Amino acid sequence: MAAAAAAAKAAAAAISAGAAVALCTERAHAEGGGPMFRFPGFSTPSHAPAAPPPHQQPPAPAGGRGDEAAEEAPRVSTQHSRTSAAGFDPAPLERGVEALNKLKQAPDPKKLFELMKKQEETRQQEFIAKKAEEQRALAQLEIEKKRIDYEETKKLDQQRAKINAQTSQYEDELKRKRMQAEHEAQRMRNQELVKMQEESAIRLEQIRRATEEQIQQQRRQTEKEKADIERATITMKSIAEADARIKELRETEDVRRRLLVEEIKADREKWIEVINTTFDHIGGGLRTILTDQNKLVVAVGGLTALAAGIYTTREGARVVWGYVDRILGQPSLVRESSRGRYPWSGSVSRATSTLTSKLKNGSNLGKNGNGFGDVILNPSLQKRVKQLANATANTKLHQAPFRNMLFYGPPGTGKTMAARELARKSGLDYALMTGGDVAPLGSQAVTKIHQLFDWAKKSNRGLLLFIDEADAFLCERNKTYMSEAQRSALNALLFRTGDQSKDVVLALATNRPSDLDSAVADRIDEVLEFPLPGEDERFKILKLYLDKYIVKVGDKHEKSWLRFFRRQPQKIEVKGITDDLIREAAAKTQGFSGREIAKMMASVQAAVYGSKDCELTPGLFREVVDYKVAEHQQRRRLAGEEPKQNA
Repeated sequence: MAAAAAAAKAAAAAISAGAAVALCTERAHAEGGGPMFRFPGFSTPSHAPAAPPPHQQPPAPAGGRGDEAAEEAPRVSTQHSRTSAAGFDPAPLERGVEALNKLKQAPDPKKLFELMKKQEETRQQEFIAKKAEEQRALAQLEIEKKRIDYEETKKLDQQRAKINAQTSQYEDELKRKRMQAEHEAQRMRNQELVKMQEESAIRLEQIRRATEEQIQQQRRQTEKEKADIERATITMKSIAEADARIKELRETEDVRRRLLVEEIKADREKWIEVINTTFDHIGGGLRTILTDQNKLVVAVGGLTALAAGIYTTREGARVVWGYVDRILGQPSLVRESSRGRYPWSGSVSRATSTLTSKLKNGSNLGKNGNGFGDVILNPSLQKRVKQLANATANTKLHQAPFRNMLFYGPPGTGKTMAARELARKSGLDYALMTGGDVAPLGSQAVTKIHQLFDWAKKSNRGLLLFIDEADAFLCERNKTYMSEAQRSALNALLFRTGDQSKDVVLALATNRPSDLDSAVADRIDEVLEFPLPGEDERFKILKLYLDKYIVKVGDKHEKSWLRFFRRQPQKIEVKGITDDLIREAAAKTQGFSGREIAKMMASVQAAVYGSKDCELTPGLFREVVDYKVAEHQQRRRLAGEEPKQNA
């Protein structure tokens, strides 16, 4: 019984304690705090939100009544469904009663109470631990909040720095644009100022020019008036002087007539006296000679001796000069030679010719690239001519006999020029003659042929004798129209060329090689055909004569004293003459010889001199080329019609 009473007291104490705890707990929940004790039968669930951190102020209510709300007393929470209007919750008491019932029903209420007490202590410790954990969480949240605040502050600072940088950049751009605009405005102002200055200078210049023109006009007017006055004065003076002279002449006419008559009479008497004196002297001398026989013989003998001496001197000088010219001078058949007419003039002529040819060859070597002067041949023929020149030079060096040559081909293909260049390249002298000069000599032809070969053998360097138009006197001897003198001249040449010579190279040129005598053909060792130039050769010839007749015609000046008395040719201005145009002309001149191309370029030069501005244009060049091509074709048609008419 005592135990039961003790248990009942303990239960009542527990119930009262639980009720007190429940009341405290409910009040703590009503004030917003968390539960402090949790007994199994008396604790209430915590539905109130956690209190905010001490440092965090709750937000002020809307409407600006934050201070009034802070001063109001805390109100009891009535959110629980069973909470009364006074803020009391009966649930803890009910649980306490339920716990008391369990104690009554328990066999050992004291142990159960101890157990419940220990459980509540355990829960209190867990609550303290949880509270400590919540405080640590709050501290961590505070640290995280500070970190976030720092990062936000840092980002804000960065954003502010970025905004400040953008603001500075924008302000710099605005400043630069403002400076640029100011610079542009200043430049425009400077331009306007310069323009105004220029306009002012122009206006001043116009004013000055107008003033000068006005002054000049006034000066001219003044000079004109002065000249009119002087002209009138001179006219009046001349009229007055003329009237005075006329008056003087009229007044002194008788005196002048008398003086003139006296002067004429005195001159006549003087000349009569001179003539009489002269004839008296001549008559006296003749009388003396005629009367004295010795003086007469001496006078007649002296006059006869004087006439004989004059005649003898003249004829003797002619004979001696003819002999000297025949012995020392070059033959009359030679039209051109590198030796000179006399031996003492040969060295000077050769030196001048060598120097000129070297300079000319050097310039042409740069232009034509052949090193063969102005001679432009097709490559195979040019190579053959060079080989002959080298062979001839080596033949002379080794004292071997020379080889005779025959050049044949259409007229104007460069046979004579090639022979001249061949002689120069081989180091020989050369002499040019034409076959048409032999026929007019008649019976003297044989003598002249022998003189020619005798003269040629006197050359120490060797001589290339070039006979142009050789078919004129070296034609077939069986033809009936060949005279005896021509046949004798042919025989004389055959006699002098019967053997191989170490002194003379015979080079013949002809347009008709079939007309040559068989004996002449037998003496020929090398035969070269000179065809009409191809398109490439015509292009080179056109460029050569364009440079010679057009481009450099104004650059050639006389080297002698005659240049001071001769008018220098006007320099021709060349416009638009290209290699394509020259190549077009070369294609049009199919069938032209080198001489025809040279004449065509001479016609171009004449057309340029006939123009107004003395300039060569592509239109004028094409016009002359087309005209010459048509003329060439007309000549070919006429040459083709003549044989038909003869037939």
